[in-house]
Amino acid sequence: MSAPTDRGRSGVGYVLHALIADDGLLRAATGDIAEARVVPLRQGLSLVPMTDDLFDAVTDGGPADALGFWRLPGGFDELLARWSAHGPIAYAEAEYFAGTGEQRAAVWADGALALGPLESPPGPGDPEAVGPISLALRRLGARSSPGEDEFQSVELNRHRSTDAWLPPT
Repeated sequence: MSAPTDRGRSGVGYVLHALIADDGLLRAATGDIAEARVVPLRQGLSLVPMTDDLFDAVTDGGPADALGFWRLPGGFDELLARWSAHGPIAYAEAEYFAGTGEQRAAVWADGALALGPLESPPGPGDPEAVGPISLALRRLGARSSPGEDEFQSVELNRHRSTDAWLPPT
C-alpha cells in the first residue's frame, strides 16, 4: 500500500495502529485482555486495534517507541514474541493525511522478531513499491487480488481510523 486513496476528499486522513494475525491466534492470545477487541478481516486474518485503553493495559511502563514504532507499548514486543510461538503476528502502523504519510510493520514468528521493523519513507514514493504493511501481511499468508495489494485484499482500507475498527459495545 502506498497510501490510502482520498479521491476527491481533501483533508481526509488515515490512521491505523493494530495487531494483525490469524483470527484464532489473536483470540487465544488476547482472550484474557478485556481491552482487546478482535475484528475479523478477510483471508482468515483479524486485527486488534491499539486503542488507548489497550495500550495502558499492556504496557510495562517502558518507552513506547520500541523498534521505531509510534504506539508500540513498552515491553509489548516481548509479549508479541511469546504469542508468536503459536503463529506469526504483526504489529502495523500507518498515518496518512492528504496522500502523504508513513507506515511501519514488523512480524514476530517462532518466538522472535522475524521481519522488520519495516518503514516507508514520508512522501508519495514509488507507487509500484510494496508497502511495509503489505509485506507483513504476506508473511502472515495474505494474498493479493488482481488490481489490489494485500492491504486492500484483507480490507484494511475498510476504516480510516484505529478507533473506527472497534465493534459497537
